[in-house]
Amino acid sequence: MTSLLRILAGILIGTVAGGLLSLITHFVPPLYTLFYPLISVIRSTPVASFIILAYLWIGRDSLPTFISVLLVLPVVWANLHEALGAVDRDLLDMAKVFRFSPWQKLRRVYLPAVVPAFLASCRSSVGLAWKAGIAAEVLTVPALSIGRQLSDAKLYLESVDLFAWTLTVILLSLLLELCMLGIMKGLRSRRGANDSRQNRCVSPAEVIHEQ
Repeated sequence: MTSLLRILAGILIGTVAGGLLSLITHFVPPLYTLFYPLISVIRSTPVASFIILAYLWIGRDSLPTFISVLLVLPVVWANLHEALGAVDRDLLDMAKVFRFSPWQKLRRVYLPAVVPAFLASCRSSVGLAWKAGIAAEVLTVPALSIGRQLSDAKLYLESVDLFAWTLTVILLSLLLELCMLGIMKGLRSRRGANDSRQNRCVSPAEVIHEQ
């Protein structure tokens, strides 16, 4: 349970940070030039290297969370930044003509465009973050963790325990993916139910009615 909470915290922090960073770098282009090399380095550096380097400055209990953040943030940032850049220019022009407020523009134009990319990035990054978080635990052996159990089983040649904990990791990974698929299905159903409303939102009639 401790391992799950640590890694889920990292996934949540990485998702929020990646989403905020994508907004900032989209609306302030010079910051994209500033952050892009850093994010590229994070994406291309082996996870094991990050674990070893981060272990020098970060406590072993916080390291799995930190590594999970590093795995999730670049994926979410890249997908959302690309989705924001691909928003239909005609819709943006219409929002400008009919004087959408920033909140209206975000909710009615940008949000429908980025939701599919956000869901896809979450699905792909959850599994990566889980495996990287467990790997960090194996290398740093924090207390009350699955990684510590795996490390002890390897150290004492307890093959039964090793297979049992490996199976636990696999099952928890599948559970996380099923939960993510369930969330995605629910959001897609809700989005489908609101499609007609979202389509009307960019029409002049509804804009005038709201204003």
